Amino acid sequence: MNTYQVIALLITLTATFAYLNHRFLKLAPTIGIMVLSLVHAIALLLLGVVGVDIHQQASELLARINFADVLMNGMLGFLLFAGALHVNLEDLYRQKWPVSILATLGVVASTFLVGGCVYLLSQAIQLNLTMPQCLVFGALISPTDPIAVIGALKSAKTPKSLETKIIGESLFNDGIGVVVFVVILTAATSSEPLSTSGIATLLFKEAIGGIILGLAVGGAGFYLLKVTDDYQVEILVTLAMVAGGYALAQSLHTSGPLAVVVAGLLVGNHGRRLAMSDKTREHLDTFWLLIDEILNAVLFVLIGLEVLILTFSSKLIVAGFAAVFIALLARFLTISSATAILRRFHNFSPHAAKIMTWSGLRGGISVALALSIPEHAGRHTILGLTYVVVVFSIVVQGLTLAPMVKKLLSTKT
Repeated sequence: MNTYQVIALLITLTATFAYLNHRFLKLAPTIGIMVLSLVHAIALLLLGVVGVDIHQQASELLARINFADVLMNGMLGFLLFAGALHVNLEDLYRQKWPVSILATLGVVASTFLVGGCVYLLSQAIQLNLTMPQCLVFGALISPTDPIAVIGALKSAKTPKSLETKIIGESLFNDGIGVVVFVVILTAATSSEPLSTSGIATLLFKEAIGGIILGLAVGGAGFYLLKVTDDYQVEILVTLAMVAGGYALAQSLHTSGPLAVVVAGLLVGNHGRRLAMSDKTREHLDTFWLLIDEILNAVLFVLIGLEVLILTFSSKLIVAGFAAVFIALLARFLTISSATAILRRFHNFSPHAAKIMTWSGLRGGISVALALSIPEHAGRHTILGLTYVVVVFSIVVQGLTLAPMVKKLLSTKT
């Protein structure tokens, strides 16, 4: 099967699952599509047990799709730009301290909390993970996935200030999380230990470099949008900003996710207000909404189908559910600590820590990072833990987020 046939099959499955969800399940699109994708994958596994060879063929086909490469070097830039495009910069600025602290110190603190607890778990049930490998897992599972978070919040009806905190944190902690992951994985797999100055240089180049590049790309895009009055050309300009900016970030070894988020915020605010006609705004919003919905649907089909190439033992499944609890506890502790300090000079909605904890969904980015780990660095075990956390996060947390928010906000305390 050639590349075109693989893409055609993937899109056909996505359309089929989207229709079935719309017609029968009526769940949130991303959740419903992933549930159906999981059911489809499990059905193929069961067919393999009874002697029908479809599972083997499907596994071989899926193995040809480099999930990490497809997401990290393909879909991610477009999805992050589409998400950032509709975030109000003034609202985000008002929430700058919670967002910046949770997206930086919160990710680092959660990385070490999760890593330390998973190491103790590994020692207790003999998972054979080293402390650096556990920290790698902590780094990839601590940031929330903006793609999953934004989709879940659409039906949750959270207060605007809290929604801005959650979305803003997810957009930036994703970029920071990838940087932390790269640093820890490099330290864990390098034959020579990284010096403090080496770690600081890598962090600075990835994070600060990505933000500076995003400002440059966003500024250049803003100028082109301002001097052009043709919505077709202007949409092409935004596509070039994402594709070209992300590729340039990779070649400069800076953070592509941070670059496209910053560029998206600039275009979605200053560009929308000062450089676009009403007609361009309407077409641009429609175009990027479609890009967001289509890529999201394909991504969640891929997440569901990934179970075909994983091997689970009973011990790994038990450890995965323990990791779910550990990840949620670490997030609650970091958010509670941050809100307790920030509440002295910043307003928080009632039950903010609980809602932000449960809305902290993990998604395709965590799976993609786990798939990028070398085989000798505990990849199989870390990938299994990651997959259990991600599926629980999207299905259980995603389905219960809206009723939980409604119930909590209806109470006075």
